[in-house]
Amino acid sequence: FSHSAVSPCRGELCQLLEENSLLRSQLRRLQQELRSGEAVLAERAAQLKDAQAQLCRNKLLIEDLREENRAFAITLQAAELKQKSTEEKNQLLEEQASALKQLIGKITPASLSG
Repeated sequence: FSHSAVSPCRGELCQLLEENSLLRSQLRRLQQELRSGEAVLAERAAQLKDAQAQLCRNKLLIEDLREENRAFAITLQAAELKQKSTEEKNQLLEEQASALKQLIGKITPASLSG
């Protein structure tokens, strides 16, 4: 073998070793980026799970509030009907009191003059 025949082969070997080293370095960088991306995804997944749980709790609270509002509406309606009935009774009593006053007014002068 001559010296010149061995040298180009070494040059190719060195170039391949450098490329191999660069590729390994890129691979390590990509693996690190992948791990970072997976960590971010895991964090986001946890946040979404928490948000979903909160949403479920909020839906239950909203349903409870709707039920409570229905009960309040029924109670309010009953109170309004009772108030209307009471107002009607008061009106009748006022009319009866007025009629009684008029009757007493008619009776009293008659008994005084008699």
